Amino acid sequence: MNWIILIAAGLCEVGFTYCLGRAKSVEGFAWWGWIGGFLLFTIISMSLLAKATQALPIGTAYAVWTGIGAVGTVIVGILFFHEPATFWRLFFIFTLIASIIGLKTVS
Repeated sequence: MNWIILIAAGLCEVGFTYCLGRAKSVEGFAWWGWIGGFLLFTIISMSLLAKATQALPIGTAYAVWTGIGAVGTVIVGILFFHEPATFWRLFFIFTLIASIIGLKTVS
C-alpha cells in the first residue's frame, strides 16, 4: 500500500510541475488558477510522500518520488509543451526508469 501512496505522490509532483508550466503562459485570473493547482498538488504530493516514508526507507522513497516526478515531467514537457524528444533525452529517461525499478526491487 505504501508503494501505491508513493506512486500517487510522484504523480502529484508531475501535476504541480504541469500547473507551473501552464502558469507561465497565462496572466490574470488564469495565472492564479494554475498557481492554486500548483499549491494544491504540492501539498498533496508532500503529504503523501511523508505518509509513504513512515514505512519505506527515506532514501529509497525520495529517490523513487523524484524519479517519477522527473520522468513524468519530461513526458509532460514532450507531450504538452512541445519540448524536444531527442535520442539522448529519451535514452537517459529510460535509464532513470530502470533505476527506479531497480530501487523498488532491492527495497
